[in-house]
Amino acid sequence: MSEPGPRVDLSQYAAAVPDEVIGRLRAARRVLTICHENPEADALGSALAVSLLVEAGGGVATPVCADMVPEMYSFLAGMDRFRREPDPSIDYDLLVVVDCGELERIGPVLESHHALFERVPILDIDHHLSNPRFGAVDWVDAESSATCEMVTLLAWRMDVPLTTGDGMLAAALAGGIVMDTGNFGHPNVTPRTLVVSAALREAGAQFSEIARRLYRSKPNTQLCLFGRVLARMESDLDGRLVWSTLELADLTASGADPAQSEGLIDLLSQSETAEAAILFKEVDGNASTRVSIRTRDGGVDATVLAGTFGGGGHARASGATVALPLAEARRAVLARAATLVAAVRR
Repeated sequence: MSEPGPRVDLSQYAAAVPDEVIGRLRAARRVLTICHENPEADALGSALAVSLLVEAGGGVATPVCADMVPEMYSFLAGMDRFRREPDPSIDYDLLVVVDCGELERIGPVLESHHALFERVPILDIDHHLSNPRFGAVDWVDAESSATCEMVTLLAWRMDVPLTTGDGMLAAALAGGIVMDTGNFGHPNVTPRTLVVSAALREAGAQFSEIARRLYRSKPNTQLCLFGRVLARMESDLDGRLVWSTLELADLTASGADPAQSEGLIDLLSQSETAEAAILFKEVDGNASTRVSIRTRDGGVDATVLAGTFGGGGHARASGATVALPLAEARRAVLARAATLVAAVRR
């Protein structure tokens, strides 16, 4: 007797996956899947998942990330497959760039393998509103909560079971959705997000365990780092603008690594008075500053603030890397943020 098929039907939503995306993936035999540097669960999960889809169709795939996979994601099966550089023994015929609002977000791989990115066509799969469409084929869905939500629909269209890889596919995709929705607490959650998640849960994804590992289980070094940064929180405009700063010295003092700053901006955004919450991170020996922005529904568009400094993202969550030392970047960004926040009327 054959096994029953899935009861959660994604056909209606999966119909929106562009035919050209399906065609490119099915025609490719040697695929490089690459996500952005400083990766989080949506970037890693979507890159790994696309690799699994290619392999399910008989192709060869290499998931790549310029940075090491953070330890906090090691519980997800398949994270040890990531390389930091393309495999030199493979002549790739397709590059799939996932979860990148711009191509430069993949980091130093773009420069060190410039000829590869010039020669091989790029399939761009992303959910950032600010994506400039840098691929030969671009599938950008700004209404999607996560790139992993999109890739789940892609798997359905390609007739690849979500149970593929002894649950590896479903877990990778679920991890990205949990991360990018703040465990289903952000306003980017839609009815489609919930149906897609139901399909992943039916395929075996352990959402409760994934959420516990990502949101309710932290190394003591990370808790120490959070304490240092939250203790230096500042505010302006009667608390409608809040910010804090992560200095390189904080990492040294707490014993934390840079990846353990993940989640700090979401804590800042819990301020009951803030229209905008901003985290400034000192990077590159203080040659530049990474800015993470969260804003409240119906108020400041975070992409406008981030876009002023060459960044982008989503209306409620955006970021930018500012080529200024920490103090100068903070002064410039806060000046622009104050103007935007002051214009909000409720």
